[in-house]
Amino acid sequence: MIQQIDYFAIAPPLVLALVAGLVLLLDAFLPAGPRVRTGLGLTAIGGVVVALGFVVAQSVRLAGAGQDGQALATFCVPGSLSQAGPGLGPAVASQFVGASQFVGASQFVGASQSAGASQPAAALCSFVADRFTLVFAGLVLVAALVVVLMSMSELAAGGIPAGEWYFLLLCTIVGAVTLPASRDLIMLVVALELVSLPVFALTALKRYDGRASEGAVKLFVVSVVSTAIMLFGVSLLYGIGGTVYLSRLTEIFSGAVPAPGVAGASSAEALAASPASGVVTVGVVLVLAGFAFKVAAVPFHAWAPDVYQGAPVPVAALLSVISKAAGFAGLILLLTTALSGQSVTWTPVVAVIAALTMTVGNLLALRQRSAVRLLAWSSVAQSGYILTPLAVAAQATERVAAAGSSAGMAGHVSGGGAWAGAAGHVSGGGAWAGAAGHAPGVGSWAAGAAGHVTGMGSWAGGAGHVPTVGSWTGVAGHVSAPAGVPGAEVFASASGRGAEVFASVGAPGAEVFTSAGAPGGAVFAPGGEVLVSGPVGASLAYLVIYAAMNLGAFAVVMLVSRMCARNELDDYRGLAYRSPVAGLSLAFCLVCLAGLPPGLAGLFAKVVVFREVVNGGAGWLAVVMAVNTVIGLYYYVAWTARVLTPAPSAIDRRAFPATWVAVGLAVVITVAFSVAPQLVFDLTS
Repeated sequence: MIQQIDYFAIAPPLVLALVAGLVLLLDAFLPAGPRVRTGLGLTAIGGVVVALGFVVAQSVRLAGAGQDGQALATFCVPGSLSQAGPGLGPAVASQFVGASQFVGASQFVGASQSAGASQPAAALCSFVADRFTLVFAGLVLVAALVVVLMSMSELAAGGIPAGEWYFLLLCTIVGAVTLPASRDLIMLVVALELVSLPVFALTALKRYDGRASEGAVKLFVVSVVSTAIMLFGVSLLYGIGGTVYLSRLTEIFSGAVPAPGVAGASSAEALAASPASGVVTVGVVLVLAGFAFKVAAVPFHAWAPDVYQGAPVPVAALLSVISKAAGFAGLILLLTTALSGQSVTWTPVVAVIAALTMTVGNLLALRQRSAVRLLAWSSVAQSGYILTPLAVAAQATERVAAAGSSAGMAGHVSGGGAWAGAAGHVSGGGAWAGAAGHAPGVGSWAAGAAGHVTGMGSWAGGAGHVPTVGSWTGVAGHVSAPAGVPGAEVFASASGRGAEVFASVGAPGAEVFTSAGAPGGAVFAPGGEVLVSGPVGASLAYLVIYAAMNLGAFAVVMLVSRMCARNELDDYRGLAYRSPVAGLSLAFCLVCLAGLPPGLAGLFAKVVVFREVVNGGAGWLAVVMAVNTVIGLYYYVAWTARVLTPAPSAIDRRAFPATWVAVGLAVVITVAFSVAPQLVFDLTS
């Protein structure tokens, strides 16, 4: 068998990897000098721009395909080797309503597939470029442009080897772009380590600097410990689930299919009652702790201020945005897909961590006198805000199924469509029953090997078909269009709480899979796509806006660090008078981070997060967030006041032009988000 690779799907990380190798070769064969350093920086920028162009092209392709389109996926296990359909376990795929049964493991194909066509979604894929992936990739690549521009200024003095710097920086970006597309545990861990490992060296490349060496050692030790903890948790989850694919783990931990590592665990209740439930809980907690290290969440945050202060400013900016975004991408993937069925375990843990993170970060930021350390503690607090919506992510299942509810033996969905075990009904849509059901206005369903639906076509047990709708066959069945009544269909098996529900939201082909009755059921799209909406969308929107604001602040800090070696807050006094562009840019970014006008981007981001938390029923967490927002106002406003306060002029050193470009790019994006925040919300909702 020859593995088919979709090179268009992997084009962004592939381009970045090739440019990283090119930069290393150019540095090896070209003589050292200012022109070579500038050329290597421009080469890195070119690679990032080309990769960003591929991300835009992929977005256009997905948008052009509409809601019926499939996400780009590669590195897949072929459907012929998969024992179940897309997201279906053998137990669920082989049966549907009551006594009615489809022979074998039937496959469901959305409206975008024609009769007889193969179904890519049936395959288990390791790399999926869906909307979630592309939003994160766009965020990382735009942030990478700013970081590379800042790096050109950092390397201008010649004390840091440019070739190694850009090679390591591009390797980190490769990992950050790959991680949100990862859909199996192995690829997830490898991508996360590809983000982390080069940062050790980037921090230590500032030679003969004691703080840089100390920061590099601390980052190395913390990262190694966090990786070991996370790998231990991953090994436990794999031992119970028997698979590395996130979509298959979703079915196992939600009880839709038996857990291979637990004898007799054929449902969520059986898994919870077995001794292995403790192993699953430990695995979930360890994985969560590992990612908490990566995003600097309390109590795994102590490394952040020392590393940020010791590292070169571009590396601190990278850690605060790109590395943090990659960590959150992996955390969201695991919590909302693989571990969605275990939300009872991780939801309270995430809520407590979010509350502690924003509180500790804001309180300790109050005492800082160093600009970089203040931004470090601010970054910790911002991680708490980003985590907050994830604490209510389990509520997304209920909102997805807001069109109605489904039950095992007697379910119904008002206004949509329902399939129930022995007796179900649908207000306005018709009814389907088990042994001899009927659907007013649609036709009747008969169980057995030769059932039929009057007016819609015929269904047969072994190889039936619906001429005007679609067809189902045995082991390799297909449907050319969604069968059943128009609108939102819900298919529920008779297994009760563990039954799978497939709700078509919006339009045919946009299926969402949830676990009926199971708290925090899985929410994902066909082929391993991640649903970008609700709490996940709120976290992603906040992360995008935070990235622009924080990069703008770090870019100005980079400018001031060229003039003042200590880079303390008092060094910024009168900056708006010495350098109006730099001073006003920093003041605007700080006001945005505080969530005050005219920096409306930060205000909108906090409102979206606050709304999701309130809608999710976590009122106490909303109160904690409101209190911390007020605390954060003090140090942001105090720094802004220093910038706008007249003071004697300091020695002015000319900054490298690339830094001004970085400042301009970050501030322009922040202003755009403040004027038109819908640009972000349309992408993340």
